[in-house]
Amino acid sequence: MTEQQNNNAGGKAWSGRFSEPVSDLVKRYTASVYFDKRLALHDIRGSLAHARMLAKQQIINAQDLADIERGMTQIEAEITAGTFAWNLDDEDVHLNIEKRLTALVGDAGKRLHTGRSRNDQVATDIRLWLRDAITDIDALLRNYILALLDLAEQHAATPMPGFTHLQVAQPVTFGHHLLAYVEMAKRDRERMADCRKRVSRLPLGSAALAGTTFPIDRAYVAQQLEFEAVCENSLDAVSDRDFAIEFSAAAALVMVHVSRFSEELISWMSPRIGFIDIADRFCTGSSIMPQKKNPDVPELARGKSGRVFGNLMGLLTLMKGQPLAYNKDNQEDKEPLFDTVDTLTDTLRIFADMATGITVKPEAMASALKQGFATATDLADYLVKKGLPFRDAHEAVALAVRSAEKKGCDLANLSLQDLQTFSPLIDKDVFAVLTVEGSLAARNHIGGTAPAQVRAAIQRARASL
Repeated sequence: MTEQQNNNAGGKAWSGRFSEPVSDLVKRYTASVYFDKRLALHDIRGSLAHARMLAKQQIINAQDLADIERGMTQIEAEITAGTFAWNLDDEDVHLNIEKRLTALVGDAGKRLHTGRSRNDQVATDIRLWLRDAITDIDALLRNYILALLDLAEQHAATPMPGFTHLQVAQPVTFGHHLLAYVEMAKRDRERMADCRKRVSRLPLGSAALAGTTFPIDRAYVAQQLEFEAVCENSLDAVSDRDFAIEFSAAAALVMVHVSRFSEELISWMSPRIGFIDIADRFCTGSSIMPQKKNPDVPELARGKSGRVFGNLMGLLTLMKGQPLAYNKDNQEDKEPLFDTVDTLTDTLRIFADMATGITVKPEAMASALKQGFATATDLADYLVKKGLPFRDAHEAVALAVRSAEKKGCDLANLSLQDLQTFSPLIDKDVFAVLTVEGSLAARNHIGGTAPAQVRAAIQRARASL
């Protein structure tokens, strides 16, 4: 290419084909460097593995490799120090690094791109970056689980109402209730681990879409980068973003669970319910009402769940109409993926901390248990154990509840004579069944809310971590 040709085309890596430079508007519209530069260290890592493979296969010589390694070491130091000069004209993270490398080491920098394309290069960078992000998220999920387990252990025997349809249903313990969120988070870890396996497949070596004519060794690169496998089809390798969508779906489920917990924290903190208090450092006040203490962190997490769901929908929509192989549309995969990782990371970090700042109010929970005939099912079970068919027992207890409601008292406050009007099978031993403590202790099986079972479940969860 002559100097004049290069100037006319704008000096791009692909500019020989074009007779005029890209307009400034198009540069801004198509450039990705200001958001994909976060891939820089992963890009360097992938490039070094590629260079070592090229040298091993005698596609470049040992001096070229040494120059590339020396130049990349300097570039990594510049990026880490924040002194690297990012240039919009160089479009993306890959060309910015390549141009700097060439400036530092000359022709060796130009030889680095032998046997690869930006298509397989960017796919590799994203997978490397996301794989590390999943590892970090797993550690955050583990810390979140540990924080919930600590709180659950403190309240393994603290009674509270269990709800269905937001109506008082049966007694549970607060520890048992928290363990439900532990189970959700454990499944989240499983999904992330499973997703990571499919993220950890190497696309590098697929080149633009058809592979390369050079005698490359993809297995060697995969080993260098600790990938579990290589992508088996070059067309799919450069255009696939399933791994990003799968991660986003798993992240969306994490946020569903966080949002559900947030809704409960917000409700429980309301003075009308008053089951808990959240430490001041996670709350804010009102600009006009001096008495207010607002649970901003769970409210914002509940809102941020919609953001993560939107990112998932965006990625699905991005991919649904694309023909094989790579298309420029795929540049739009990064911002929603980056945003999802950032949102999830920040949310999990703050929720693990916030769990340590939750103060439980057992007296409010105990008071609420007296409002909804929470031991009615225990009375029905009692009658079944005495020989009454369940449907008949259900009817008898329903009549007893109606009577207690009219009298403005709980079932446990009805006299033995009153209770016997609903079934002659009822005897004085019934009052042990009608206590909250008796109700909890009776559910003494795996998954049940008996305090002993809650403590055992906590120990199993700790062991699994």
